[in-house]
Amino acid sequence: MHFYGTSRVNGQGHLEIGGVDTVDLAAKYGTPLYVYDVALIRQRARAFKETFEQLGVHFQVAYASKAFSTIAMLQLAKEEGLSLDVVSGGELYTALAAEFPVDKIHFHGNNKSKEELEFALAANIGCIVVDNFYELDMLENLCKEKNQVMQILLRVTPGIEAHTHDYILTGQEDSKFGFDLQNGQAEAALKRALQSEYLHLLGLHCHIGSQIFETTGFILAAQKIVEKLSKWNKELEFSPSVLNLGGGFGVRYTHEDEPLSPAKYVEEIVKEVKVQAAKYELPMPEIWIEPGRSLVGEAGTTLYSIGSSKEVPNVRKYLAVNGGMSDNIRPALYDAKYEAVLANRPLAEIEETVSIAGKCCESGDMLIWDLPLPKSNDQDLLAVFCTGAYGYSMANNYNRIPRPPVVFVENGEAILVVKRETYEDLLRNDLRLSVGIGQEN
Repeated sequence: MHFYGTSRVNGQGHLEIGGVDTVDLAAKYGTPLYVYDVALIRQRARAFKETFEQLGVHFQVAYASKAFSTIAMLQLAKEEGLSLDVVSGGELYTALAAEFPVDKIHFHGNNKSKEELEFALAANIGCIVVDNFYELDMLENLCKEKNQVMQILLRVTPGIEAHTHDYILTGQEDSKFGFDLQNGQAEAALKRALQSEYLHLLGLHCHIGSQIFETTGFILAAQKIVEKLSKWNKELEFSPSVLNLGGGFGVRYTHEDEPLSPAKYVEEIVKEVKVQAAKYELPMPEIWIEPGRSLVGEAGTTLYSIGSSKEVPNVRKYLAVNGGMSDNIRPALYDAKYEAVLANRPLAEIEETVSIAGKCCESGDMLIWDLPLPKSNDQDLLAVFCTGAYGYSMANNYNRIPRPPVVFVENGEAILVVKRETYEDLLRNDLRLSVGIGQEN
């Protein structure tokens, strides 16, 4: 059994997170319920920042809010002195509602709309990460119309493949993201950006993938990018003030995962950029990174109530919970794996192996296959660990199931930060037909 952050078994024999009994949380807020260990989020944020500070380099640690975006989470990121990476108008709107410092907001995305770019310009955010020529032209035209200068990074694909799931590879040459570093696209984009009166090019950005357990990919990406920067420095007299090497730092979902510490990722990245900058006699750029999952993933636990069970003789036993792919689609989408315990008796003797089924009307709605558990019944609570990233943010209303609430726990206190959706919420945007389609009044 592996506990994350402040999680432990308390005197009542229950799972406790942030000093709060999860049985009490389930009784007060119901299930399914997302529970976030705030102390663990703070610890991870500080580990990234403190390592940069110890290494004596200029930096920004930008929380990749796509992992988990709520007003309360962005307030927490602001408290910890992080910057912010948003990828949509909705995420930017949430950031502004959280009163996040606009100069520390970076806007990503491969197909930003005109309206989203206008929104970003009106908010006067700190930086836009330009992904393609279409966006480059549109942004320049909008800035010209508004007589406004915007700071940008150019996203490049360095041709590095991270050792991760095929669905979340982004740094290789065949990618929907960014300007290719090898075929001349990146250089053409750089020249156009440098010629613009309205775009201030800070530097380059890359992101090589997600759930990465080693530093080799980041080192190779830094080598390729700085080598190209050396060429552009000589030919175009361009020296970047910023090099953003993205995120993708891995977390532990199961015993098979062995992620590095935040400090190790930062140390290796900074070391390599320093080596490459010295090699090519370039000024040391400010280093930006974008942790998302690695800040919030392990801090999240989802509580479920156990319901029906079904035993297929000599095959398996299914145990159903009152959630599933509507609150955690990752197992169905990515074949993601999780570990879990009974929150109300985590130390009980293991007696059987079960598979945890969700309640959605899909045979693929399975949360965990072959999970060792004590004998369980509908009086038990299941706690699924490491659901803090891409659980709530990818939650949906399939089968018209309301999304669960979110609770932050810290120092023995629980705070509701997202209310449970109601059936009324599901109908909020539905409109009735006044007459039948095709019928006259």
